[in-house]
Amino acid sequence: HVQLVESGGGLVQPGGSLRLSCVVSGFVNCMGWFRQAPGKEREGVATIHTGGSTYYADSVKGRFTIAQDNAENTVYLQMNSLKPDDTAMYYCAAKMGQRCGAYREQYNYWGQGTQVTVS
Repeated sequence: HVQLVESGGGLVQPGGSLRLSCVVSGFVNCMGWFRQAPGKEREGVATIHTGGSTYYADSVKGRFTIAQDNAENTVYLQMNSLKPDDTAMYYCAAKMGQRCGAYREQYNYWGQGTQVTVS
């Protein structure tokens, strides 16, 4: 049984930084961060495969970095140069697969979400 527990959200000023963490229990090889703002669809922000390949949405390239610590079973999302448009509930997601993908329906397991507010 796979469980995901996120932490690290909060309130930050524009231009600031936050780091989100997701502790993963269970066996998966694709992990991702998604976000959902009020009235909008849940969108893929960044994904990482245990083989090392990563994906970033165009809106966060150069500002966000996804990384995994296999020893700690944790995936991180370092968010720099935050903008008000980054305000959303951020969710950690995971699945098994050869390729990760960045669509919500591709992921089986979800965390409870952590709020990020940039204001």
